[in-house]
Amino acid sequence: MRTILLIGAGGGMGRACAALFRQNGDAVIGLDRPGAQMPEGVIPLFADVTDPDAVSAASSSVKEQIRSIDAIVYAAGIYDADSLVEIDEERMRRIFAVNVFGAYRTVKAFLPLMQQGARIVLVTSELADLDPLPFTGLYGITKGTLDRYAFSLAMELQLLGIRVSVLRPGAVETPLLYGSVQSIGSFTARTAHYPDVAEAFLRVTNAVEAKAVPPERVAQKIQRILSARNPRFAYSLNRNPLLRLYGVLPKRLKLFAIRMILNRRSQKSV
Repeated sequence: MRTILLIGAGGGMGRACAALFRQNGDAVIGLDRPGAQMPEGVIPLFADVTDPDAVSAASSSVKEQIRSIDAIVYAAGIYDADSLVEIDEERMRRIFAVNVFGAYRTVKAFLPLMQQGARIVLVTSELADLDPLPFTGLYGITKGTLDRYAFSLAMELQLLGIRVSVLRPGAVETPLLYGSVQSIGSFTARTAHYPDVAEAFLRVTNAVEAKAVPPERVAQKIQRILSARNPRFAYSLNRNPLLRLYGVLPKRLKLFAIRMILNRRSQKSV
């Protein structure tokens, strides 16, 4: 039986992971913000990952009760659509605090409970290794930063016998997905610089995210990563063909393609 620390246990992917881990006989410590609804069968642990003192207190509580953790799965994350010249600094800090610093804080706080052979899986995004798209740039930047953090962490923790991997899923049927569409819609309504183009981008996003997979697929993938004898660093799931094509284009062509697609769609809507 493994003991798994699952951050973001109350979210869509977290709940699916908790159910699968419990089904396999693992003990699951579910960490999420205060007030979150924890899945059945997990050991609840409440802490805001943006609060260093709360994360430290949570780790101290766990250290008093168990000897070691076999794996950490970081499935927490938030999404916010906006332009980089219109978003206010507080919202920008918030998404970095959850998507990047939250992972850093929890790994650092709970690492003393991990021994040789332990695993860490960080859920990033299909956008993590791509050049950011307009209006989702902040989300892409934070997930790209998390991806780079994870590789740097893998470089270091391999020396301690701990393996680190990232999962880069595409669209997943979770509240975050639906919230992302609403966020883009809200941005469309308030942007002063890009009203027509933002509406075009919303239609493109709806088309791209229409092919979403259930969170159980993510849980199954993470389970395989945790059980792999020699896990790779990066795994993907539900990769969108258009984003795959976008990923191989030269930067100059990416800029041109996005400009042409959005301008053309915005003109059609007039």
